Amino acid sequence: MAERRRGIRVLLVDDHQVVRRGLRTFLEVQDDIEVVGEAADGAEGVARAEELRPDVVLMDVKMPGTDGIEALRKLRALENPARVLVVTSFTEQRTVVPALRAGASGYVYKDVDPDALAGAIRSVHAGHVLLQPEVAGALLSPEEAVGGQGRGGSLTDREREVLALIADGRSNREIARALVLSEKTVKTHVSNILMKLDLADRTQAALWAVRHGVTG
Repeated sequence: MAERRRGIRVLLVDDHQVVRRGLRTFLEVQDDIEVVGEAADGAEGVARAEELRPDVVLMDVKMPGTDGIEALRKLRALENPARVLVVTSFTEQRTVVPALRAGASGYVYKDVDPDALAGAIRSVHAGHVLLQPEVAGALLSPEEAVGGQGRGGSLTDREREVLALIADGRSNREIARALVLSEKTVKTHVSNILMKLDLADRTQAALWAVRHGVTG
């Protein structure tokens, strides 16, 4: 008998029990998603994430005590590997952007279509970053946004292809496979991209790509 494939382990962190119950009810009918626990605030969420080691945390932003943004910072400080998907009713950039800066892999709104939520969980679990262009732009400083436009002209066509795949959340191995290159060559392209755009890491590169329309 074939062994059942391990599902995506999800932790729900929200101060409203009815929201957690609704999320659990929907997610538990997904064949590849398993709800492993719940928490009612950020502090409890961090503790449960350390205890349960979920793959993905669905995190509200506004909660009493330790809010979602502070919880994100604590998870990052603990080097917890869970990917965090913010589930929020707030659409303002001043709410969403700090969460993304604190380490969230993306965000969805609480009125999201259930199937879209499941897709978002699968996407962040696969390593993708869920960003809307206007939010990606807000994550860049004014200097990065203005100066980056000019720096983008120094990229070769191949580097732009690699950058688009970085923005799509692809690993070096996946990029190498897609472009029929060696991983060593891809690493060289990534290094050149970061140097030319004066960026620190792949996350900044992905944000830059979305902000400037370099997508696949």
